[in-house]
Amino acid sequence: MNLRALDLNLLLIFDAIYIERSISRAAIKLHLSQPTVSNALARLRERLEDPLFERSSQGMSPTPRAKALAEPIRHALNVLERGLRGDASFDFSHSEREFVIAVEDYGETIILPRVIDWLAKVAPSIRIKIRPESSAMLKTELRDGEVDLALDYFVLRQPGYRSACVLTETLLSLSRRDHPSVGERLSLETYLALRHVVLAARTPTMPMIDLALSKRGLQRQIAVTVPHFLSMPVMVQNSDMICTLPRRMAHLYENHFGLKSHSVPLRIPKFPVYLIWHESLEGDSGHQWFRKHLVEFCQRL
Repeated sequence: MNLRALDLNLLLIFDAIYIERSISRAAIKLHLSQPTVSNALARLRERLEDPLFERSSQGMSPTPRAKALAEPIRHALNVLERGLRGDASFDFSHSEREFVIAVEDYGETIILPRVIDWLAKVAPSIRIKIRPESSAMLKTELRDGEVDLALDYFVLRQPGYRSACVLTETLLSLSRRDHPSVGERLSLETYLALRHVVLAARTPTMPMIDLALSKRGLQRQIAVTVPHFLSMPVMVQNSDMICTLPRRMAHLYENHFGLKSHSVPLRIPKFPVYLIWHESLEGDSGHQWFRKHLVEFCQRL
C-alpha cells in the first residue's frame, strides 16, 4: 500500500474502534458523529480489503487482520503523540495515554498494584500495559519506544539509558507453618538439609545465596527450579521444601498462603531495584510526571 494515498486520520479511528469495540463509543471518544466514524471505517475496509471489525455479542470484534495491525498502529500513534507533544504540560487528569512497563513478577506484584489503584483516582483514563521483562530485548524496546519504563535488578550501562535506584531489598525464606524440621529460627544446618525451590537464573552470575554458600564450601539442595516467584510459595505450601525470595514478596505470600517467614541464615547484602528508561523521553512531560510518581511510590514501600 502507498502510505501517501492513505488518510492517516483513518488510523486514529481504527485505534479508537479497536480499543472501545464500539463505533458509537469510538465516536464519543473522538468527538465525531457516529456516521462519520462508520464512513471512515468503510473507507479503511476498502483500502485494506478486509472487514477489520465484525458485529458480535461482545461488540465490534476485530478480524485477524485487525489484530495484527492494532499493535503497530498504536505504537506509531504513541510515537507521533510524543513527538508532537513537545514540552507542553501534561494534563494527567484527562490524558488517555498508555504507558508500557516491562517488569518481572516482583514489580507486577509489589509495586504496580498500588500505583494502578492511585492512578484510578487521579488519572482515570491513563492506561497501563504490563509487559514481561525480557533482558535480551529490553534495550531495543526502550530505545524504540515500545517500552516506556522498566523495573529491574540490573541497570543498562550503555550510553542513552537512564536509571534510578528506587528501593533496596533483602531476602527471606518461607516454609509451611507446620514444617516438621523448622522451628522458630531457621538454622544454617536445617537450611542446608532441606530441599529448595529456586528461581531460574537470568544471568550467568551465581545467585547471591549460592555465592555466599560457595565461599564457605557449601551448597543448597535444589529440588525444583521455576521461572516465576509466584509458583514458589504454592510448591512450599504443601511440601517440606522451602524457598527464598525478596522480603516484601515473602511477607505478601506468607499472609496469602499461610506460610512462615524466616531470616536467611547467611550474611546476604541488600540488593537494588532500578527504574530504567531511554534518554529520548527525558523531556517528555507525561513521562516525567509518571516517572516521578512511580519513584515516589517505590520509595514509600
